[in-house]
Amino acid sequence: MKTLSQACSVACLCASLLSTTASAEEFRSQIVGDIGLGGYYTGDIIRGDQNQTSVLPYVDFNYGRMFARIDTFGIKTLPLGYGHVELIGRFSQDGFDTNTPSLTGLTKRENSLPIGIGTLQVTPIGGFMLNAFHDVNASRGNIFEAIYGGRVELSNVKLYPLLGLEYRNKEYVNYYYGVSTQEAANSSYATYRPDGATNSLIALIADFTLTDDYHLHLYARRKWLGDAIRQSAIVDKAYLDTGYVALSYRFK
Repeated sequence: MKTLSQACSVACLCASLLSTTASAEEFRSQIVGDIGLGGYYTGDIIRGDQNQTSVLPYVDFNYGRMFARIDTFGIKTLPLGYGHVELIGRFSQDGFDTNTPSLTGLTKRENSLPIGIGTLQVTPIGGFMLNAFHDVNASRGNIFEAIYGGRVELSNVKLYPLLGLEYRNKEYVNYYYGVSTQEAANSSYATYRPDGATNSLIALIADFTLTDDYHLHLYARRKWLGDAIRQSAIVDKAYLDTGYVALSYRFK
């Protein structure tokens, strides 16, 4: 299962935690943040699938009201608490092909296209991210996530421990991990119609200052899959490990 969003969705807290205030200055008409290149890793959870690695741009910046946070893009609208109401979209590659012996008889799962609303609250005690997405593509399902990010500063590195919960509703889980009656007839799997699933996660981001302008970013995450996903016959793992390493130039 190839997916940038699985590799780094919670990492979008990182750049925002570099600042603890939300002011008019963040709406300057210039790029503020990081742009670079990263190597991304996603472990496999689907039978017959393999671990995936890819080289893709690394973006984590603000430009006026617009922002890019790794795989999440959007526009800040009305002020809300320590942040704003945000209109958001997410770049996702969570679809997968089924042209392997283990998945013979199953239909291809298309990538989702999550669009929604959220907020990032950067408070004195850390960052809180709340997002709600609707997949306007094949699954027509919903995703809800709540993530907390702390911050620890050392001499030349900032550490961001992250904790979170993610809920994927019945439609979303059934599209990716269910087995329809027709698929059961064409494959070796029994029909499976799962309910929604709550996934829990823990992650760590490390932001190393190499020079005043260049930074090295390391990210590692483990997500424990909810029962409805784990119990699918086409899933062979109870957890998903993801990570990346990226080099970026910081615009100020």
